[in-house]
Amino acid sequence: MKQIKALFRPILLGLGALTLTSQVQAIGIDSTGILPGMEQAQPVPQTIEEQQSRTDWQTARYSKAPGQMRSEAGMELVEPFGSHLFNGGFSGVRADGLNTTYRLVPGDQVTLRVWGAVEIERILPVDAQGNIFIPGIGPVKVQGSTNGELNSKVTSAVKSVYPEGVQVYTNLQGVQPVAVFVTGYVEHPGRYAGTPTDSLLYFIDQAGGIDSRLGSYRNIIVKRNNEIIATADLYDFLLNGKMPTPQFRDGDTIVISERGPAVVVTGDVERDYRYELQPNQMTGSELLALARTKSDVSHVLLRGNRKNRPISVYLPVEELSQQALRSGDEVLFSSDQRDETIVVQLEGSFYGPSRYALPKDARLQELLDAIAVPQELTDTRSISLRRLSVAEQQKEALKDSLRRLETNYLSAPSSTPEEADIRIKEAELIGNFVARASEVEPNGRLVVSHDDQISNIRLQDGDIITLPEYRDSILVSGEVLVPQSMVYKQGLTVMDYIESSGGFSQHADDENILVVRMNGELRKAEDVTLKPGDEVLVLPLVPTKNLQLATSISQIVYQIAVATKVALDL
Repeated sequence: MKQIKALFRPILLGLGALTLTSQVQAIGIDSTGILPGMEQAQPVPQTIEEQQSRTDWQTARYSKAPGQMRSEAGMELVEPFGSHLFNGGFSGVRADGLNTTYRLVPGDQVTLRVWGAVEIERILPVDAQGNIFIPGIGPVKVQGSTNGELNSKVTSAVKSVYPEGVQVYTNLQGVQPVAVFVTGYVEHPGRYAGTPTDSLLYFIDQAGGIDSRLGSYRNIIVKRNNEIIATADLYDFLLNGKMPTPQFRDGDTIVISERGPAVVVTGDVERDYRYELQPNQMTGSELLALARTKSDVSHVLLRGNRKNRPISVYLPVEELSQQALRSGDEVLFSSDQRDETIVVQLEGSFYGPSRYALPKDARLQELLDAIAVPQELTDTRSISLRRLSVAEQQKEALKDSLRRLETNYLSAPSSTPEEADIRIKEAELIGNFVARASEVEPNGRLVVSHDDQISNIRLQDGDIITLPEYRDSILVSGEVLVPQSMVYKQGLTVMDYIESSGGFSQHADDENILVVRMNGELRKAEDVTLKPGDEVLVLPLVPTKNLQLATSISQIVYQIAVATKVALDL
């Protein structure tokens, strides 16, 4: 045990020194406060006097910062807008054709029921001349009539022979199936079956969808007898829900044209897409109407080729509307406005709002001077701060420690069977410990008070400042039999409170006891005198005889205690 302690003490001292470096020393300032009468900070205007060119005009090559330029192959990999349409969502749903706008064609079947002065009940097919033949009435022309007009037309024909005492009911029982050719730039050109009222998307989806690299989503043609009967722009359907609904006939052809001029849109957009523009609408305003940019977009980078030379233009997004575009251009939207304000949050005991918008250079002492607190309740000497960047650093440091632990011990060779058995047990211990430690979420607590002084650090966006209330209790947790809170009594020691909690558990390391102050500061138990609000944290004993492994795990346990105020159970 003494050997473990001897190895563990320098590590604790090193980590303690590392922790103290995050405690910025207090400095005196002449603060008049920043909240009363504070005005909204205005963005600082900036002017770019000269844009340095990185284009080699001799070789027609131009480059930018590594990792930013998208190659031509990369641009081709950007999905075209609309490609998600054809994932099988239309191919499995066939229309029945029985809507009121359907126009009858030869081959359809009509159910007729007549009762009263005469009774007729027949299923009548529409013949090649477009008629249905009603016994006792004769042929009735129905081809070209809509389903909604069918009943009135048949009723008129029946009542021309039986003017009184006759009731007529008709129903379109079934429609003639059709076979439609789908060709052009689709994945699987061919002839596909459907009904006359199936949608254009149904037949295209049957053919596997539009070729995403070569096909057009904006120039789709429907032909009948070599004449165009309908055209479709799927962008109208995607953005406005509009699409032509031709009634297909057997032998009709759907032609997907070649893709027109296209522009790749990347950057601060909801999703990178390649947008196809109409040849007569190659302007930035048309692109802005299609692209779904994020709300804070302020600038745009336009790259392409003009007169056989590469160009790169960086301009405010409002000026893109007047820019002429060409096929192959890449437009990168950017949120390049510098926010001159930050938002910080208060928690704990105070008066007033819990969030404040401050200038970017605001400091902690300035804000605290402007916050009113209940003097008898707020412990102004134990103020602490939680910061996202600190939490991220703690998380990364913990990951690195766990990675080194696995690398150092799980890859070590064994020279004897006995040593191999020990390695297996150690590997199981390490695996369980790493799995549990990986789930720990650091709180990002930054110690800003020391010796009753508050460090006047610069605040950052997202900071959460804790103004705690006075407490009259001591919390004992970690490896004790009964973790609990107890009333603070002056003169009692750490061991007194541990004994009141049932003493150490069988897994406790009785030589590694920490005291966590209300301000987030972590101290060794033998170095401090308890104060109201302190937390006594008993660390676990590492269950291994490998001194080096025990030291490594103990170091990580201490690291977790610093980041979370939790003694991780081993």
